[in-house]
Amino acid sequence: MNPASDLEMLMARYQQGDFAAATALIHRLSPLLHRFFVVQLASRRDADDLLQETWLRIHEVRHTYRAGEPVLPWLYAIARHIRVDHYRKAHRTGAREGRLEEGPEAAAPPSGSGRTTDLEALLAPLPESQREVIEMLKIAGMSLEEVARATSSSVGSVKQKAHRAYEKLRERLSGPGLSKGRAGGLS
Repeated sequence: MNPASDLEMLMARYQQGDFAAATALIHRLSPLLHRFFVVQLASRRDADDLLQETWLRIHEVRHTYRAGEPVLPWLYAIARHIRVDHYRKAHRTGAREGRLEEGPEAAAPPSGSGRTTDLEALLAPLPESQREVIEMLKIAGMSLEEVARATSSSVGSVKQKAHRAYEKLRERLSGPGLSKGRAGGLS
């Protein structure tokens, strides 16, 4: 069975109240969503919180999913809105409290090991919109059309963001201290 159609079938069953389908969706999609948040944020704890908040929101709005439509764009659109809400709330809170918490510790890569930390460090200098597109295209394996739907943009805009991100990554990987071999699969 096609993995995408399998997700659509699970989502349809989840809408009908099938607890096993909801559990299967959570187990299959949480790693993708968690990576989406980890790459975007400096804090794994925040990523964990946003993942949980995303699943709560999905549960609340599961009736809005249209059967037969791809699940990933719908899901990533929700996750993206959760992340934007998080940034807005953090900005308001920070402004109210008059503190600057975005000091050196925010720039430090999150603790972790291996490829995830390397990927986070590699993508960190990219603008948020470009990191998001790379995450959806290359890590989640979404199509250009699905990314466009999830980000409420056009396919052309997604292509442009991806192209600019690839250029920046190529420049960075050809610089001192990084090998060109680690760029495999980014173009």
